[in-house]
Amino acid sequence: MGRAFEFRKARKMKRWAAISKAFTRIGKDIVMAVKENGPDPTSNSRLRAVIQNAKAVNMPKDNIDRAIKKASDKSQGDFKEVLFEGYGPHGIAILVETATDNNTRTVANIRSYFNKCDGSLGTSGSVVFLFDHTCNFRVNAEGLDIEELTFDLIDFGAEEVFEDEDGIIIYGSFESFGALQSELESRGIEILSSGFERIPQITKTLDKAQAADIEKLLDKIEEDDDVQSVYHTMEELDD
Repeated sequence: MGRAFEFRKARKMKRWAAISKAFTRIGKDIVMAVKENGPDPTSNSRLRAVIQNAKAVNMPKDNIDRAIKKASDKSQGDFKEVLFEGYGPHGIAILVETATDNNTRTVANIRSYFNKCDGSLGTSGSVVFLFDHTCNFRVNAEGLDIEELTFDLIDFGAEEVFEDEDGIIIYGSFESFGALQSELESRGIEILSSGFERIPQITKTLDKAQAADIEKLLDKIEEDDDVQSVYHTMEELDD
């Protein structure tokens, strides 16, 4: 098991702990997917992936259907995906993925969080190169041989394949998402959830007091309704 597994194992998924926030963020993903390629999941691979993720966090079908219908309404505004880069205290790099319908508001909010916590918001390209952009899939392990699956998916961009208590996890590069999704679907393999992650190439170990400074900043950022995901280079170990 490689770096992606260790990163996934150690990450603290606080932002998914609050179901209401998970639903709100998935709702934005649905709007962006529908605006991009329409409301039919059979012809919209991005929407299929979002629906799978909605089911993974037990979002009711009625909520999903309402979100798709609302997103199809021409009066529904769109959300723009904006990436923010900066440094927190103690030299920790931070990436913030947002989905916003008001970029002026979002920029002001994110900058204020960094400033209040002794960090600094950087310019485009100042931090992103420190992270590998990856895609991932969690599939139903029933009836699958993991070694055979690994061998079969290499040609489609799979870089790591491993099993945990929730199924089989497949990691690849960001660019491999479409090829892997299509191959898994063509094989009739049930995709339970999928998504993207930015995995730090190098992490930095902090003491407890320093880590608390970073956690304070991360908490402020993650509480913002426009924020979808937050990544950083602080080493996170199992409790």
